[in-house]
Amino acid sequence: MLPENRNRKLAIPICDIRWLLLAAAVAFIYIQMRLFATQSEYADRVAAAVEAENHCTNQMRLLIDQISMQQGRIVALEDEKKRRDEECGQLKALVKDLERRGLERLVDKVQVPVAAVVIMACNRANYLERTINSVFKYQGSVASKYPLFVSQDGSDPQVKNKALSYDKLTYMQHLDFEPVHADNPGELTAYYKISRHYKWALDKLFYKHNFSRVIILEDDMEIAPDFFDYFEAAADLLDKDKSIMAVSSWNDNGQKQFVHDPYVLYRSDFFPGLGWMLTRTTWDELSPKWPKAYWDDWLRLKENHKGRQFIRPEVCRTYNFGEHGSSLGQFFQQYLAPIKLNDVPVDWKSRDLSYLIKDNYEKYFAEIVKKATPVHGENVVLKAYDIEGDVRIEYKDQSHFEIIARQFGIFNEWKDGIPRTAYKGVVVFRHQTPRRIFLVSPDSLRQLGIKDP
Repeated sequence: MLPENRNRKLAIPICDIRWLLLAAAVAFIYIQMRLFATQSEYADRVAAAVEAENHCTNQMRLLIDQISMQQGRIVALEDEKKRRDEECGQLKALVKDLERRGLERLVDKVQVPVAAVVIMACNRANYLERTINSVFKYQGSVASKYPLFVSQDGSDPQVKNKALSYDKLTYMQHLDFEPVHADNPGELTAYYKISRHYKWALDKLFYKHNFSRVIILEDDMEIAPDFFDYFEAAADLLDKDKSIMAVSSWNDNGQKQFVHDPYVLYRSDFFPGLGWMLTRTTWDELSPKWPKAYWDDWLRLKENHKGRQFIRPEVCRTYNFGEHGSSLGQFFQQYLAPIKLNDVPVDWKSRDLSYLIKDNYEKYFAEIVKKATPVHGENVVLKAYDIEGDVRIEYKDQSHFEIIARQFGIFNEWKDGIPRTAYKGVVVFRHQTPRRIFLVSPDSLRQLGIKDP
């Protein structure tokens, strides 16, 4: 073979290898470019991830800073609350101290009060002034024994200003914004408000001011000269005889024509009210079940006085001048205006009141009823007038009692089977003269242990 042909044959494979090397180089370069692009993309992603992480870290730090600030504010608020609580406690202590000092001005530190006296008021400033002046007229020498309070129901400015114009009494204000829901349509809501006020005031006097006894007056009353001596003597009876629920200064049949002896006191099964004294022990029993309304009639229910009785005078130690009020002047002209207010000075400290103790009184009262002359038939008023000495008239039932009561002109009202002023069914009063009239029930003599001849 010729050399030229041999060289030509060798040149062909060499060209093929060069092309292969060129293709491999191109492929390598492409791969390197792809790898570089991938690395760049990865680097960008890593950089973005790092940036995102840094952003999250910054946001977290910012959130932590905000939480720290809020915690700081919470701590500051808690400190502020503690400071204000301490200030509030100091103010409360200051108020209590001022109240204590105010009471100390009224109550001598050595003298133990016989009873607090509270005047229940609402919206009659002129009436209140008359009542306060009447109390101050006789209270001055015994002020340490009978610290005076005025308790106002509501916000009548004239009443408040009138009470605050006196520096020798303590003013209390009952503000009750709870709506009144009467049990019956058309009922006067005033009786519900009065009942709430009484409970609030008595709770304050017994449980906040810690008095052992309280005398309740209303803002339309005047008192007798011996009012305070009478209640001091009666306080001893309350302590000794637990069958006495309260002491009253009032006699429902205390009109001028029906009374005579200012020294005589009676026991009664009928709560008189209108100037009365009770003890804390009795209030402990009554307060939890105090009624929504008509508190005085509620006290007259047998289930509430539970056989206990009330002390009342023959001649009233309070006079009710309140023609205008919640009761709308009911009975005023007939029964209240003619009341006899005692004007005889009675030295109660020297009086022996042991006859009013339960066992003694039953014997005492039975004896005077037994001595009375029985009167029967019609025209008992005329018959009684013609007899010298005490008279005893038996009534058959409530309607019969009402007839006889109207003939004499006394109260004919009953509550829970008990006539006003009655003791064991016996109603006693004077009639024109010092003679006593005893209206007795069919069972009164038996209860008193009297055998009717």
